[in-house]
Amino acid sequence: MPASRIGRIILGVLLIIGGILGFLPVLGFWMVPLGLVILSVDFAFVRRFRRNQEVRIGRWWQNRKFRKKAQDGDP
Repeated sequence: MPASRIGRIILGVLLIIGGILGFLPVLGFWMVPLGLVILSVDFAFVRRFRRNQEVRIGRWWQNRKFRKKAQDGDP
């Protein structure tokens, strides 16, 4: 990750743009979350968005594991 703020902003934006073009052979959709992580270092609103999504995915994952365990009948 670049040490300068401008470098991080440019890299984050480029990764998000590349991720939007993820249907192209070299680029991929994995670039969008990586760009958001890099931008979250400098921008509080991106950091809040990323954290909310992490919490949401974590809760979904825990509920999914709980439901699967309940279906299997394991105590």
